[in-house]
Amino acid sequence: MSKKEALIEKIMKEFEADGEPVTREDAEVMAEMELKANTGAIAKADSKPRKPRRSPEKDPEKVAIIKEIYEFLLTSGKEDATIVNEQREITFGSYSIQLIKHRPKKEDK
Repeated sequence: MSKKEALIEKIMKEFEADGEPVTREDAEVMAEMELKANTGAIAKADSKPRKPRRSPEKDPEKVAIIKEIYEFLLTSGKEDATIVNEQREITFGSYSIQLIKHRPKKEDK
């Protein structure tokens, strides 16, 4: 018995157990769809091990700027100031400051 035939029999038995009538033609269509789904590109892509994401390199300039802002907030009376991300964000009270480094503009040719 082929994979398809075994799957057709399985589908028909499952439908009978649920008390729902199914024709052999309908079971064949369902079996074909299931076999295609299991051998398609999606199933193959899921089986490949994925490379771990590489964390971005620390920008020393951004780290220094965040540290300076943090120290300024502490000296100006904001004791609840915290560094959320040493390269990006500081929070204090109900506020937050985010540091974004923009890319250089492209030159027109």
